[in-house]
Amino acid sequence: MPAQINPSILSADFARLADEAKAVHGADWLHVDVMDNHFVPNLTLGVPVVESLARATDTPLDCHLMIEDPDRWAPQYVEAGASSVTFHVEAAAAPVRLAREIRAKGARASMALKPATPIEPYEDLLPELDMLLIMTVEPGFGGQAFLDIMLPKIRRTRELIAKHGLEMWLQVDGGVSASTIEQCADAGADVFVAGSAVYGAQDPAEAVRALRDQARTASEKASWVCGH
Repeated sequence: MPAQINPSILSADFARLADEAKAVHGADWLHVDVMDNHFVPNLTLGVPVVESLARATDTPLDCHLMIEDPDRWAPQYVEAGASSVTFHVEAAAAPVRLAREIRAKGARASMALKPATPIEPYEDLLPELDMLLIMTVEPGFGGQAFLDIMLPKIRRTRELIAKHGLEMWLQVDGGVSASTIEQCADAGADVFVAGSAVYGAQDPAEAVRALRDQARTASEKASWVCGH
């Protein structure tokens, strides 16, 4: 699968979200960070803003829920217009049931893991998911430095996906930039969330294209693609 770039509006100008969505034309998805100031120590936006964004852009919305009780709230984000909804396994009471409900409502179901959460206990859940998100920073704030100690975890996750013959995507989020995206792609990621690396650029759309090119080139040479 080609590399996908998902600009994060957490780094955008919240007073101009519709314009900021248009500024990254050519992006594969628009990444929407939802934080409740409980699961993570920050408060961002919710269902009404997602509804407005869905009307303002043709780019599909990738909602990352950093919230408590996603079992209750995640389905509402599908109804609001999200095409992909990610919940944190650390917060979900019934992750399999939740993933199935998200899929039944017509969206892609994704599960996120904090840096300290291992992938191995959730191997049996992978067939229930369309995407897995490996956090490469502690969730809660944009602009953090990439945690390179997550690279082995990305590799292990890619190996588990291959082991089960799954078509699921592997996303990374946190500190993704021109200096780190190739490492992530080489380790096995194929969907990349980039905030300040895109919205901090003079030309956000060009930044998206450049990051995608970097990721594609690195992926083509990676052992998980080449089989060596």
